Amino acid sequence: MRVLVAMSGGVDSSVAAALLVDAGHDVVGATMKLWGGPSDSGCCSVADVEDARRVATQLGIVHHVFNFTADFDRKVVDPYVAAHAAGDTPNPCVACNRHLKFDRFLRRAEQLGFDAVATGHHARVVPGAQQGPWRLVRGADRAKDQSYVLHMLGQGQLARLLLPVGEMTKAEVRAIAGARGLRTATKPDSQDVCFVSRQGGREAFLGARIPLHPGRIVDRDGETVGEVPAVELVTVGQRRGMGNLPGRAAGERRYAVDVDVAAGVVTVGGADELLTSEVGVREVTWTAEPPPAGAVVMVQTSAHGRPVAGRWLGPAGSSASGSVEGVVGFDEPIRRVAAGQSVVLYDGDTVLGGGTAVPPPH
Repeated sequence: MRVLVAMSGGVDSSVAAALLVDAGHDVVGATMKLWGGPSDSGCCSVADVEDARRVATQLGIVHHVFNFTADFDRKVVDPYVAAHAAGDTPNPCVACNRHLKFDRFLRRAEQLGFDAVATGHHARVVPGAQQGPWRLVRGADRAKDQSYVLHMLGQGQLARLLLPVGEMTKAEVRAIAGARGLRTATKPDSQDVCFVSRQGGREAFLGARIPLHPGRIVDRDGETVGEVPAVELVTVGQRRGMGNLPGRAAGERRYAVDVDVAAGVVTVGGADELLTSEVGVREVTWTAEPPPAGAVVMVQTSAHGRPVAGRWLGPAGSSASGSVEGVVGFDEPIRRVAAGQSVVLYDGDTVLGGGTAVPPPH
């Protein structure tokens, strides 16, 4: 089988390529050049490209670099900036997977005549029984599971995707890399948004692209109790900067429970005021057939969050905050999901699909 491996310059994709070579596949490595600006974090630096190239040389395979910077700016960076301007909290890694790694990259692989693509994600693709649908399943290493950020994959993508390290623990991956002498064996995992530098952070990145406005902090009675330097940088559920406010009882913690960028207002309240029993979602996708309304599911609302019991309540109409394609309910109230974050539904360890959280109606 001809396989094009997305090599990010990290240990997981390096070992994925090595395992496919060992299995006898015709393997070619390719690194996506996504971010054209300065980077000191993530997986878009010049050093990462060089690491991928040198691992490919160690494995004896051809290595290419695909320049997708224009697509990345249009599909990931611009929406990231626009989301913050609107008061949402976007997940750029999900957007990158949706539009670049499993769309643009996959289409390029098809154009070049490859049978499949492979990545170093910690998740598993399982063929369905008796010609049934392909399933996307959590990785064997639950601490490193990345199925959450792959929830948008459909049958056409899963049928052409190989995830060689999904059956392994991270320790096993590093052991294989070390045994083969791969230069990425001890390289730390990427943790940050690749296009936001550690030195300047979100504030510097966004401030160079959109105006950042100071905002008032108000309590539930509408009384002004403080201010924030940039309302666009506040996330629902944020506690930092919300606690040392007038009128706060001793030991009381306050959180941002609502962010209104247009009005320049952040509303604060106690932890109990963050609780919700449901969330509306847009951009809903399913790995196979959608579950029926009322289906019992497990719901994960952050990349490494604890799944909670809930139900897919089915399609919905529209709301004042924009199109709502469906509603997810929770068996017990949970903290509100910040608008822009992914809400992913599971049946056991199998990903059913997911969507993007929208703001609750006011």
